Amino acid sequence: MQAKNPEARSALGAFSFYYGQLLDILLALSVLILVFPVTLQIFSRFTSLIPHYIWTEEMARFLFIWTIMIGAMVGVRDNIHFDVDLWPDMGPRINALLNLSGRVGVLVLAYIFVYAGIEFTRFAWNRTSELADLPLWLIHIAWPLTGLTWILYAGQQAYADLRMIFGAK
Repeated sequence: MQAKNPEARSALGAFSFYYGQLLDILLALSVLILVFPVTLQIFSRFTSLIPHYIWTEEMARFLFIWTIMIGAMVGVRDNIHFDVDLWPDMGPRINALLNLSGRVGVLVLAYIFVYAGIEFTRFAWNRTSELADLPLWLIHIAWPLTGLTWILYAGQQAYADLRMIFGAK
């Protein structure tokens, strides 16, 4: 969870706070912008008032992928994305240990996203999309960026869990 006063924390804490604020804005904007091409697609398919635009399908696909990835970043930041409550409340240290095991899984998946995402982005670096001629790296870079963001937030949460497990204040 993010602190309300980022200045009271470390530089990394302040960065993650403001980065989280940016993610919130980008998520809202991506959903808002996504409505436009999808609406055009719907109206162009069922009416003759609007010409059938092919680029809207590609734009919607790009925005949908970014919306999913940003939503996953926010979900990990808020500790709600990969969270399943199976155990009753067992006390702070045991809960921190259980949370830590989940965070290790998120960190492993984040590493895979970063490593494979870099290769995925390299593959698309000099390629463009077929319809709108957009550079494909703009969509492929979402994977390593998502992995790095997960490492940032899950890493901070894992650190807090370790402090709780070992009794640090």
